Amino acid sequence: MKPLTVRWRSIPSAFAGERHEFRRVARIPESPPPVGRRLQSVLVLFILTTALISIPAPMAGLRAEGGTLPLPRFVSLKASSANLRVGPGTGYDIQWVMTRPGIPLEIYQQYGNWRRVRDWEGTTGWIFGPLLSGRRTGIVAPWAKNKVALRNKPAIDGRITAWLEPRVRVKLTRCDGKWCAVALREASGFVKQTDLWGVYPDEVL
Repeated sequence: MKPLTVRWRSIPSAFAGERHEFRRVARIPESPPPVGRRLQSVLVLFILTTALISIPAPMAGLRAEGGTLPLPRFVSLKASSANLRVGPGTGYDIQWVMTRPGIPLEIYQQYGNWRRVRDWEGTTGWIFGPLLSGRRTGIVAPWAKNKVALRNKPAIDGRITAWLEPRVRVKLTRCDGKWCAVALREASGFVKQTDLWGVYPDEVL
């Protein structure tokens, strides 16, 4: 029986739309205030600036928080729509809207309930932690040009049951450090661990 071919083109992109753009609002010129008011404004501005300098910024010296889980680590997107922001909070601008649940993401920094992630294309940003899941998924060799074999057992002599095109998304059932058991809608089997993005080399699941 000829192995089937699973194509990545049937899987939509994880990101929707383009980067958010902001327009400047033109100001109407005003007549200059009297000299006395200008001096008073300068004095108030000086006092406020001095006070702000003495207050440490909450983002100053931001670094990864270890917590109970290691960094970096892989997770997957749980939400059907999630904003990827430039900083850890809703006050930061949105870069992208992620619309493909189940895609693997790598967390490499934490700040409170926010996680800084990157995807297989190198896109990075901050996402709210509860929108992520511990369920593991992977992307088939996004760096490759050739198809990857799906075998019926975790061995190089295993029978090839399907050919997976690069960038196909799979569910990771388990990994022993060399091979991963994966599942797709069309088939299931084993893929070499080094042919997947979403699991570290020698990682055991």
